[in-house]
Amino acid sequence: MKSLMVFDFDHTVVDDNSDTWVIRCLPDQTLPDSVKSTYRKGCWTEFMGRVMNYIGDQDVSTDRLRSVMETIPLTDGMTDLLTYISEHKSAIDCIVISDSNSMFIDWVLHASRLQAAVDQVFTNPAKINDFGYMEVQHYHCHNCERCPVNLCKRKVLELYLSEHSDGGMEYEQIFYVGDGGNDLCPTFSLRGCDVAMPRKGYTLEKLLAKMESKGDSTALKAKVVAWSSGIDILEELKANLQL
Repeated sequence: MKSLMVFDFDHTVVDDNSDTWVIRCLPDQTLPDSVKSTYRKGCWTEFMGRVMNYIGDQDVSTDRLRSVMETIPLTDGMTDLLTYISEHKSAIDCIVISDSNSMFIDWVLHASRLQAAVDQVFTNPAKINDFGYMEVQHYHCHNCERCPVNLCKRKVLELYLSEHSDGGMEYEQIFYVGDGGNDLCPTFSLRGCDVAMPRKGYTLEKLLAKMESKGDSTALKAKVVAWSSGIDILEELKANLQL
């Protein structure tokens, strides 16, 4: 039986927000207030569509977009962790579930030469349209009230596990690694043998701590192990795999 690693992307695999990092491709590296003011809570993907339209209006090429995204730093120790995963694919499957987009994630993974570690990426699909602008679409529709309208990570994870179960694959253990508020929902689908791994000092860790302090942590069955670097995650993974 294999183990499954599930990663968020922004502030997890990479040590920043890919959607805000892309602003560096602009000459003055900032958005005008006329674009910033259009953001509405829970509608980030629509906002990023307007951001990418503005970037396209400034005649920023796809090559320029890619070269900027390839400079986003990986989180400390993530290279070691993903390299280990890529070297143990017989024992570890690895997926990314992210509210970024498919082009950003693909560019970063290939630039870091870590794409071999990741079996599948579930994120908002992106493409370059006929005008040379990047378009970003919703990943899916769902009815979860906890999550942004474009992506419920729990729904994605449960569908992935269901499809693999139908194919005869039952994971011995699942490690969910994330940092943000939208990483809370999928932790509720983890079992008692699984591990929820929030990044120290970030929103997910605070939300899990708040649940525990209120005594309503029964919704979470998994063990919680906080991390600061990819090395912390790697040590937990090794301790459980015992390869």
